Amino acid sequence: MPLSKYRAMWLVAMFDLPVTTKSARKAYAEFRRTLLERGFTMLQYSVYARYCVSEEASETHRRYLSRTLPSEGQVRFMAITDHQFGKMEVYFGKKRATTEQPPDQMLLF
Repeated sequence: MPLSKYRAMWLVAMFDLPVTTKSARKAYAEFRRTLLERGFTMLQYSVYARYCVSEEASETHRRYLSRTLPSEGQVRFMAITDHQFGKMEVYFGKKRATTEQPPDQMLLF
């Protein structure tokens, strides 16, 4: 049974973190590494997204990440449905590209 594109979510993390000092660059690198370890994919510089099977799963990741935020800078989280994410238009120059696809997943009951 396929997942509903209205129930599945994409959790998007957008951030502007300072990199002016050695400690700030370290905090930036640690936060970015945490995103990658949690299964996020880079969409653009400082914009990462992770596919979640439900809003509850999205909330779990958001709560975890909010405990790992750097002490400086700005981070925003936004959850959107897979259906909304699929409506995104992506361009490389003037050439249109396809949006990222949800990962293949196996459901266990």
